Amino acid sequence: MTRALELAERAVKAAEGDEADASVHVESSGFARFAASAVHQPTLIRDEAVTLRVVRDGRVGCATTNRTDDEGLADAARHAAAAAESSPVDPGFAGLQEPAPVPAVEGYDDATALLSPEEQAGAAAAAIAAAPDLGLYGYYTSGVTEIAVASTTGLAVSQAMTDASVLTLAADDDSSGYAEATSWRASDLDPAAVASEAAEKAADTRGATPVEPQTFRAVLEPYAISELLFYFAFTSLNALALLEGRSYLSGRLGEKLFDESFTLWDDGLDRRNYPKSFDLEGVPKQRVLMVEDGVARDVVWDRRTAKQAGDGHVSTGHALAPPAQAFGPIPFNLSMAGGEAGSVDELAELVDDGIHVTRLHYLGVVDPREGIITGMTRDGTFRIEGGKVTTPVVNLRFTTSFPALAAGLLGLTKDVTLVNRSDFYDERYPFGTLVPAVATSAFTVVGTGSGPGL
Repeated sequence: MTRALELAERAVKAAEGDEADASVHVESSGFARFAASAVHQPTLIRDEAVTLRVVRDGRVGCATTNRTDDEGLADAARHAAAAAESSPVDPGFAGLQEPAPVPAVEGYDDATALLSPEEQAGAAAAAIAAAPDLGLYGYYTSGVTEIAVASTTGLAVSQAMTDASVLTLAADDDSSGYAEATSWRASDLDPAAVASEAAEKAADTRGATPVEPQTFRAVLEPYAISELLFYFAFTSLNALALLEGRSYLSGRLGEKLFDESFTLWDDGLDRRNYPKSFDLEGVPKQRVLMVEDGVARDVVWDRRTAKQAGDGHVSTGHALAPPAQAFGPIPFNLSMAGGEAGSVDELAELVDDGIHVTRLHYLGVVDPREGIITGMTRDGTFRIEGGKVTTPVVNLRFTTSFPALAAGLLGLTKDVTLVNRSDFYDERYPFGTLVPAVATSAFTVVGTGSGPGL
């Protein structure tokens, strides 16, 4: 029995006499951060968190604690029970998950789990050594996450996951370049190669000039399309948003909304991503086809939204832990089908005249119903002229329609890249998107910002 499952079962027992379930997160991880080519601020984390939900006659209460001794769990049970007593009956509550077999998945690597702080620092040092002519900023991190859910229904599931990521920003006063890599196996990562990619990109950004705002034909590297896709998914591929009419897909399922080269799914079982066998309610993961050859097919569901929709809908295994379920179900294992292009250079040929975007930041959703997203390009934006990537341009402000971008696809690379989506600010829960680089006819730039550099 894993430590997480032991805690979950103890928490449920602490709620004696009530219906209850417990979601547990156990993390052991390390960070080796670096700035100006010096390792600094090393961080080691060992954390245990228990979220206990108590149900009394259709009223639901919840409490979360990091105190995992018997007294701490009993105290959490009392708080959850008191919250249930003081709450109205919740008509949307779908009951506690019954026991069900969960699929076996990969996603755990012994060597990654055993990485020491010294080895994490060594990986950071290897990245720094690969970019000697620029300041290097970023981190190397690895960790083990255990998730478990137990319930008075007899449900008892757990999974241990490993993950490792390296992120690098190579920069000086007038240049900056970015690269990253992530996997559940640390052996898949080459920190020096990632840093070299960032340094080479930075060298090409010197002498950046502005461009006039307009809707460009554009190449978006995997880092950039991953960012746009996740923001679109959070607001439009979520069943709660669909049912409330906030999703771009609301009222449009079954319609051809995008270019026929755009196919999108969520698959927690895919070993190329960060595999997961169940969600944070303990529901087995299902593969969900959301867009097929440009046609909108479905969104992801949890037990609450499936009950709300009725008509035979069931959870697809995409629930957050309570009380975060108010956000609705989230697609944590997005995959976008690749195309026929062998390289980003081939995508530039399809664009002919436009811009090349390495990455995006400071994103925000302007209009979720229409899929409009705003933000900035950063650390490698270039002109494309005559089908070739040429001169660097300054960071650009954009406000663009993701549906228009996906409807105007000109090409996609064959290869897909796993891009990390974890920000590591909260409890560690590794997830990412598998995406190709894309060429599109519709990326709208609305202004210019600062040049590359520090």
